[in-house]
Amino acid sequence: MRVAEFPQITSEILMRLRARAPRVHCITNAVAQAFTANVLLAAGAVPSMTLSPDEIGAFVARADALLVNLGTFDEERRDAVAAALEVAGEARTPWVLDPVFIDRSEQRAEYARALAAQKPGAIRLNAAEFAALAGSEAEGAALTRYALDTLAVVALTGTVDRITDGAQHAIIENGHPLMAKVTAMGCAASALNAAFLAVESDPFLASAAALLVFGVAGSIAGERATGPGSFATTIIDVLYALDGTALSEKARVI
Repeated sequence: MRVAEFPQITSEILMRLRARAPRVHCITNAVAQAFTANVLLAAGAVPSMTLSPDEIGAFVARADALLVNLGTFDEERRDAVAAALEVAGEARTPWVLDPVFIDRSEQRAEYARALAAQKPGAIRLNAAEFAALAGSEAEGAALTRYALDTLAVVALTGTVDRITDGAQHAIIENGHPLMAKVTAMGCAASALNAAFLAVESDPFLASAAALLVFGVAGSIAGERATGPGSFATTIIDVLYALDGTALSEKARVI
């Protein structure tokens, strides 16, 4: 991938997403559900979030992608994850692992390591979570090794986003400090990553494009917002209206 071409590639993937309106089933943090759903809707995807053992299999079977987020680490969600991954595995449905807060609980970290061995298309996480998951600091060589070991795209987010599948690499310098002041931003980014996996067969391109879209939207929203509250609504409006021109003008990709 040539860096200069990436905003245009991202725009094309976003257009496919809007045309296809993929269904994304989200097993996610209880505090993140509404914001995550609104981000997916603004981008053009269709969210669902049931955890019911009587119906989660049917929802996942009809989904185009799946998000497994560990933010609320309760028995109900763990049972839902097991059922969802069984169906997703049979259907070869792409899925994203978001190992939220595994740096704060070894039990949670062990569970995340087991999930990472079940072939997620991408793992979206921050530096502390990566260190807990991989057992090493989040630097370039470690990210590459872990991506090759798991055969998953590592999508590391922070002040700078780093994405790799072990062979391809991208660094995205978009975003805004207010993104760290609104709950569920990372959860929503993971859900958007899943939506992009639903319409792009290359998991690296899908993951990098999703984070570029979210980062550019954050950059633009930060210019317009007056604080965290207005930022949370503005980024949804920006996502809804985002186009290729804005991506080309605002993208900061290395």
